[in-house]
Amino acid sequence: MAPVSDAPPTTGVELTPNAPTETVASLAADAERAGFDRVFVSAHYDNRDPFLALSRVAAATETIRLGPGVVNPYETHPVTLASRMATLAERSDGRALFGLGAGDASTLAALGIERERPLRRVLETARVARALWNGERVDHDGTFRAADAALGYDVSPPPIYVGAQGPDMLRMSAAHADGVLVNAAHPDDIAAATDRIDDGLADRPPERGDLDTVAFTSVSVARDADAARRAARAPVAFVTAGAPRAVLDRHDLDPERAATVGDALRAGAYDEAFAAVSPAMIDAFCVAGDPETVEARLRETLAHVDGVVAGSPLGPDRASAIDVLGDVFERVRAP
Repeated sequence: MAPVSDAPPTTGVELTPNAPTETVASLAADAERAGFDRVFVSAHYDNRDPFLALSRVAAATETIRLGPGVVNPYETHPVTLASRMATLAERSDGRALFGLGAGDASTLAALGIERERPLRRVLETARVARALWNGERVDHDGTFRAADAALGYDVSPPPIYVGAQGPDMLRMSAAHADGVLVNAAHPDDIAAATDRIDDGLADRPPERGDLDTVAFTSVSVARDADAARRAARAPVAFVTAGAPRAVLDRHDLDPERAATVGDALRAGAYDEAFAAVSPAMIDAFCVAGDPETVEARLRETLAHVDGVVAGSPLGPDRASAIDVLGDVFERVRAP
């Protein structure tokens, strides 16, 4: 099992910019007041631009750390990503976190992008970004090309957090990143992920320092447990559709029903897809229910990791969910 810090757990929220950037900034300010350490803004082409939203978040907050959760180096050239992250670090007075991942293969396919060699592309992006932030000129010829690239301004390098789910990405993150965002909600999946993280830690250079392990976990909380579980259906449908067979088997989920969910999503029949989500799928892929239920699951999760980011949907009402989660995490952090 990956080592867990003796320090109080870090806590964060993920905000989806399906609302105007001012609303995202207001929710981030709510999260800061509720005691959260971090806020990530999700990055999907069909929502508002995450970096524009993060700029507003930086202006609306003072202490909370912030970053994309997560961007991929296919839609945007890695050198451009490095510069955008450096700009965010400057805009936020050094509070930026670089949430980096391989992206969703089906989403990239909709843009005509083939996700080739994702593990290597993420690793090369991290290495090139660090070189640019250190003031180096970069020539690179790998999964992408850069010729005599450099940034024309001084940079405060942000830590790199890799969003990971598969075993190879988890191992690579443990060896080379500053932190890993484990894309899982069930303690069994998180425990399995930390085993892979342990494998990667054996190859971690000493100069990288300690690895910060964070569960990036779908959460839906409300005082009305049924409402919280209904709100979880949409994100759970998307997770179910992309879940490997081994994960479905781990939770004894019906692969035919999972395929039905995926087929409906691909056809744009969202109501049909959400209706096909079973209670067992919600239990496997989201922490959903009333505050007491959510607190118990988060305590199980924190036995394996250093922190938790509560991801989409948060609950049927995001603002009230942030307040409720703030109280939950305050109890979890208490000695």
